[in-house]
Amino acid sequence: MTQSILVVDDEERLADVLAAALEDLGYRATAVTSAQAALAELEQAHFDLVLTDLRLPVMGGRALLREARSRWPGKPVVVLTAFATVRDAVELVKEGAFDYIAKPFEMEDVAATIRRALRLAEVVRDNERLRSELEGRYSFDTLIGNSPPFRRVIEQVTEVCETRATVMLNGESGTGKELVAHAVHFNSPRRNRPFVAVNCAAIPEALLESELFGHVKGAFTGALSDRIGRFAAADGGTLFLDEIGDMPMAIQAKLLRAVQERSFEAIGANRSQTVDVRLIAATHKDMRQAVADGRFREDLFYRLNVFPIQLPALRERAEDIPLLAGHFLTELSDSIGKRVTGFSPAALAAMAGHDWPGNIRELHNCVERAVIVAKSPTIDMPDLPRDLFGAPRRNGRDALPRDLDAELERIERDFILEALRRSDGVQVKAARLLGIAERSLWHRIRKLGIKLGRTVAE
Repeated sequence: MTQSILVVDDEERLADVLAAALEDLGYRATAVTSAQAALAELEQAHFDLVLTDLRLPVMGGRALLREARSRWPGKPVVVLTAFATVRDAVELVKEGAFDYIAKPFEMEDVAATIRRALRLAEVVRDNERLRSELEGRYSFDTLIGNSPPFRRVIEQVTEVCETRATVMLNGESGTGKELVAHAVHFNSPRRNRPFVAVNCAAIPEALLESELFGHVKGAFTGALSDRIGRFAAADGGTLFLDEIGDMPMAIQAKLLRAVQERSFEAIGANRSQTVDVRLIAATHKDMRQAVADGRFREDLFYRLNVFPIQLPALRERAEDIPLLAGHFLTELSDSIGKRVTGFSPAALAAMAGHDWPGNIRELHNCVERAVIVAKSPTIDMPDLPRDLFGAPRRNGRDALPRDLDAELERIERDFILEALRRSDGVQVKAARLLGIAERSLWHRIRKLGIKLGRTVAE
């Protein structure tokens, strides 16, 4: 896409010549002769860069720069200035101008400055977009669930994220420990600093110490250069130690000192490094039992267990399954590029009756597989993995109900009523929670005879 430049100079001929030269370089250029005209153009059309003279009548280049930075903060501004006012131009750079170009100038210098400015602006936009995506991905809105056990998790995250406290996340594999760790980081004052994750179970014991603390050149065979460890890389931010229960005893002593003093020595170094790191640890193991068995240092455990958060298994928050499944369905149908809009009552019943030993990760994989194989906009029983409905239901009912239609109608009614209650009777929101179209929900409400009013009636 061709980039556009707004040229501002009160010498009309110079403005036109600059615009023509920029167009010869492949840009789209518009020339105006006053700051007021420039602001009018900026309000009406998109420009990637402003190239302005410093000395302009009525409203000068400095005032134009301030206005542009205030109203379009991501737009680079390059200032043209006479040689005698270079000192002023340097001050303008401090105020937000990308750079200045002294008159008289060569077009090659102008072109090179514009290229640098546009390249930097693109990098900044990409970084902001990526950060926005990350913050969106790990905001509280992505911690999906209304069940009492999960509401307690969200309450604890809210309580701890603004503090510096070390957090210990405990829960079965697949319960979303890393997602919660990200949420703590991205909703804390450290959100603009690094989030560094280390899986303590995935790195061999011989390499884990170097991975955490780094090493200096020549510290051991194969140490051909200095290496920065994860503690140093996370300085100012958050270090997430996943599967901390699998950390070898030999490294726990050094980790204890780093946790206590926020200082450590790289392997082979003779000086300590001090870092400002917020620690979040996670494990699926019973850490108190590990301490009792002598597999984990008691002093380290209490240093890490300052603010424990227990993540419930999915079977303990079964009422969240429709919400999670609907969220995954929307996410996956968009990424796969397939129009799948909801689940049949039988499919929802099967998912509600499954124990989910793999927890949220297993549910995500189940929905992904169903989206891939689904032949219609609604996911039905044949689209689900066979093991979902092969086992008896948790509630102790017979695997084969005496009246399947009545049972499915009861389940469908329960899900719809719950969605309507959570959305305060707003059908658009309720349909979104259930992963179905609003029209489909309306037909089901009529079919089931559900009465809508200020309060939802059964």
